[in-house]
Amino acid sequence: MMTARTAALELRLTLATTIMALGLVWWAPVPALAEEAKVTTATPAAELTAEEKAEREGRKACKVAMCSAMRAKAAGTDIACDITKSFRKEQLEKIVGKAKVSWPWGKIVCKASVKANRETLIKAMSDDKLEAEFDTHMVACDVERDKDGPASITAEMTPKVRFEKGKAVKASLNWGKVEGPTLIKGAMWTATATDNTVNVLGKMIVDDINDFVTTKCDEVKAEWEGQ
Repeated sequence: MMTARTAALELRLTLATTIMALGLVWWAPVPALAEEAKVTTATPAAELTAEEKAEREGRKACKVAMCSAMRAKAAGTDIACDITKSFRKEQLEKIVGKAKVSWPWGKIVCKASVKANRETLIKAMSDDKLEAEFDTHMVACDVERDKDGPASITAEMTPKVRFEKGKAVKASLNWGKVEGPTLIKGAMWTATATDNTVNVLGKMIVDDINDFVTTKCDEVKAEWEGQ
């Protein structure tokens, strides 16, 4: 039988995982949620649904655009990408399963319009030090629920990243307005306020940016090289 304490823990983990999805989709070319959890949650390409394949291709286009600035340092227009990232129920179960609890809902689908000034990205890689403040982004996630229907959650953030000698060294998401069902919204507001204070997700973002610039950009080198 599930105790009140266990139920509260599951709710906190559900919210924490959703917040991770919201925050990390901002740096959408990196599938960071699964990687940060240190579990194998990647879906083989042959098993991807048509929807997931379309999402992946959309993220790839964004990845090439950002790598052309950060690695090729190519001139051009600013970065503007519409990103969608789905997290399957079984992927989320593996993540929260590390805490010996279950994922109570279905999949999460998050969407964001990623915007970045190209000159800022180029300077981030070439200047000795740079404090980069990005535009305010809104990320929207739909969480499938069996009994109550989908829960739609939106959150605003204004990311800041400090770069030194071509590497991210510090990052914060700087959460703003959060909207969602009353119960979830209250807990989300508390969680995002905590992240604004103690910067729980900062190290994740730093690690993901540095991995993106090296490993992930190498994966699409043929597309951005020479631009």
